[in-house]
Amino acid sequence: MNKNVLIPLVVVIVLLIGGVGYLAYSLMQQQEANEEMQELAALDKKEMENEYEQFALQYSEMKTKINNDSIIAQLTQEQMRTQELLEELKRVKSTDAREIARLKKELATVRAVLRSYVLQIDSLNRLNEHLTEENTRMRAQNEEAHRQIEGLSSEKASLSEKVAIAAQLDVTGISMNLQKKNGKVVKKVKDAKTIVVNFTIAKNVTASNGMRTVYVRIQTPNGDVLKGGTFDYENRSLAYSMKKTLEYTGEAVGVTTYWEVNEFLAAGNYTVSIFADGNMIGSRRFAFEK
Repeated sequence: MNKNVLIPLVVVIVLLIGGVGYLAYSLMQQQEANEEMQELAALDKKEMENEYEQFALQYSEMKTKINNDSIIAQLTQEQMRTQELLEELKRVKSTDAREIARLKKELATVRAVLRSYVLQIDSLNRLNEHLTEENTRMRAQNEEAHRQIEGLSSEKASLSEKVAIAAQLDVTGISMNLQKKNGKVVKKVKDAKTIVVNFTIAKNVTASNGMRTVYVRIQTPNGDVLKGGTFDYENRSLAYSMKKTLEYTGEAVGVTTYWEVNEFLAAGNYTVSIFADGNMIGSRRFAFEK
């Protein structure tokens, strides 16, 4: 074969082999990224199912602790609504982002309604406790008084468990923007020097006050996480991008976190997930141009 023909032919074959190898490697990387995103989505869906089940159970338990027919009817209605939403969630695929987002909003509403009933029943129980104590002081038998106090303590402990479930934090107003070195907001990832994530931890009068560490996890379009460190979540180590420690007083508080860009960022959808107290308390997806 002519040497002038053979050399170009060899070059073409080498390039074809290299191209096939690169394509296979890229497909493998994309598959691994998709599997990680599906795993996180399934984990999020399972956590939502557990919360719906817990809330439905709490409604059932609260009905056994009160003798007000009107409130019992309201609790029954809310319990049925919670169970219906749970059945909807079980039928939805974890990859259906739109339906998962809708049911997550519904979950926040269910949690808020449950909190209101917890506070209302707590108020009624406190009134009953006061009346019982007044009645106890009128009794001559110390043994009967002791039984009354034990019964009240048991009810108070049960109510404390309900309050703990309702005390989980919520996040609203999640935003993510890209900034140049001078702080100017840009739309293209290639111009970004800093990623800024803002959100608000909602008011929650049932949550305990004190210091909280909030973790922000940014997942890139190919499934990687912009690394900042790791934290413990669901018996495993999960990567986060930013974290912030703040004092929570039960009132709404705004939070701003920053991630300095030191690597190539691809255009596409970025997912921001926020964690606190061992729970995922918010998530939102953002699209950025190249």
